[in-house]
Amino acid sequence: MDWSALTVQLLTAFLGAFGYALLFQVSRDKLFGACAGGFLAWLVYLLCGLFSGSNALKYFIASVIVTFYAEFMARRKKTPATVFLAPATIPLIPGGSLYQTMAFALRGQWEKAFSQGLNTILLAVAISCGILMTMTLMGIAGKGMQRIADCRDKKL
Repeated sequence: MDWSALTVQLLTAFLGAFGYALLFQVSRDKLFGACAGGFLAWLVYLLCGLFSGSNALKYFIASVIVTFYAEFMARRKKTPATVFLAPATIPLIPGGSLYQTMAFALRGQWEKAFSQGLNTILLAVAISCGILMTMTLMGIAGKGMQRIADCRDKKL
């Protein structure tokens, strides 16, 4: 992939996240962080393409990384993680795959539509699982850290 195409894709991901951040009324002090998440999500997706041909794996890894990013920013800015997560995942939405599914269905190519539809569902599940797994692990880690702090405070 050439640098100009890469730059256009990353800029588009940033601007797409920006549009949705405005739609979700993200405040000015958090706006850049929300948009940077979209940039990061697509950058990770593209970098994963260097190592894997599996779209589901690329979407999964990108959603894991962007969820960690959203959780980090949420703690840093003292705001809910969804402020950063919702706009950041916008570039990952498999709109092209969904479009192809519908195009095949409208042409009456039902076998291709079914196959593409299953692929679209797989990508959506990969994104969802990446987010769910990361948020669950972050919650468990947070509770574990709280228990350690509580035990330490009791000993003092």
